[in-house]
Amino acid sequence: MAHEANETGQASAVRIDVWLWAARFFRTRTLAKQAVETGKVEVGGQRPKASRTVRVGDALRVVRGEEVFEIEVLGISDDRGPAPVAQQLYRESDASVQAREEMRLARRAARDGYRPPEHRPDKRARRLIRALGDIDLS
Repeated sequence: MAHEANETGQASAVRIDVWLWAARFFRTRTLAKQAVETGKVEVGGQRPKASRTVRVGDALRVVRGEEVFEIEVLGISDDRGPAPVAQQLYRESDASVQAREEMRLARRAARDGYRPPEHRPDKRARRLIRALGDIDLS
C-alpha cells in the first residue's frame, strides 16, 4: 500500500477506513468503509470520504452500534495488530468513556427489573395465574 512515510519509517497519513480497521473499531475494512460512507464517522465535526487521510492529532467521532467514541488520533498504522497495540493508536476522551459507561448501565437497567404487562391477561392467562396461585397454597 502506498503512503507517505516520516523519518522513522512509519506512515504519517493513512486512509480513514484503513486506520479504523487497524485501530480495531471495525472487524473488516468493508465495514469501516461503510461506516464512513453512511456518516457514522466524523473528523473534526465533518463527514469525511473513505479516502480521507487521518493524521496524528485529528479528532474523530465514531458511532458503532449504540456506542459513541470521541477519540484523538495518537498514532498512524495501516497494519491490524493485537488489541493492546491498536489501543495505543488513539486516546478516548474522559467524557466519552463516562457517557458510554452511563449508556451501558442504562441498557442493563432497562433489561433488569419489573416490566408491567402490555395488556390485561386474557381468559387463558387468568386460569394459569389462578393455577399457579393454587400451587403456592398446597
